[in-house]
Amino acid sequence: MHRNMQTIHVEIDISTPTGRRLLKEVERHPKVAKVEYPLPEIIAEQKTYTIEEVFSSVEEKLNKHYGTHHKLKY
Repeated sequence: MHRNMQTIHVEIDISTPTGRRLLKEVERHPKVAKVEYPLPEIIAEQKTYTIEEVFSSVEEKLNKHYGTHHKLKY
């Protein structure tokens, strides 16, 4: 039987020792807790790329430059 996971969003002040301890404890349980870090302001408005997008671009450029048809494993 698969149950729907109930979620909550929590803000933790990690500038304090207690907040950092709480964060470390939550990170120890990746099956039931997911930690998302906000993007720094300097890149928040810029396009960011996934690993797949980066490798695909590199693969395309290398194949075009060398006239090959290799697939990169990532």
